[in-house]
Amino acid sequence: MSLFWDSLLQALGLLWHLNQYVLEVIGVSLQISGSATLIALVLGVPLGVFLGLRRFRGRNTIVALMNTGMGLPPVVVGLFVFMFFSRRGPLGFMELLYTRPIMVIAEVIIAAPYIVAITVVAIGSIPRDFRLQAFGLGASRLQGLWLVMREARVALVAAVIAGFGAIISEVGAVMIVGGTSRPPSQTRRAC
Repeated sequence: MSLFWDSLLQALGLLWHLNQYVLEVIGVSLQISGSATLIALVLGVPLGVFLGLRRFRGRNTIVALMNTGMGLPPVVVGLFVFMFFSRRGPLGFMELLYTRPIMVIAEVIIAAPYIVAITVVAIGSIPRDFRLQAFGLGASRLQGLWLVMREARVALVAAVIAGFGAIISEVGAVMIVGGTSRPPSQTRRAC
C-alpha cells in the first residue's frame, strides 16, 4: 500500500513543481484529443442529426453499428488502424505510423460513435410536431433544423463530452499507433 501512496505523492510533486516533461505530455494529450474531438464533432453531429430526423431502409443497422462502436476496445481500434497504415497495409504509402496525425485518426474512430449515437437519441427525442409547428409558422428547413438542434443542445454538449471523455481516458489505440518509447517532443510530426 505504501507503494501506491509514494507514487501518488511523487505524481503530485511533479505536477506541483510544474515538471517540464509532465506539462509537455499533458499538452500533447490535450492537443491530440482536442483535435480528434473536433473532427469527430464535424463528422458525427451531421450524421447523427440526419439519422435522428430521417427514416430509411438501413437506418437501424447504421444506428446499431454506432451503438456497437461505443463498446469497441481501444486496443482493437489501434490494431485496426495499425494494420491499415503499416508498410504492408493499404494506406502504408502515407507513412503516418508513429506520428501525431495517426493518433488523431485512431481517436476519431473511438470518439465518433459516441457523438453519433448520442446525437441520434437527442435529435430523435424532439417531437416531430415541434418541427411541424415551426414549419407552420413559416420557418424554412434550415431554420427548423436550427430550432431542433437548439432544443437538443444540452444532449449535443453531452455527446461531445462523452466523445472527449472516451478518448482522453484511453491509451491503448494511441500507444499502438503512436509508439510508447519516445517522449512527446521526439514523436514525429507529420502534417
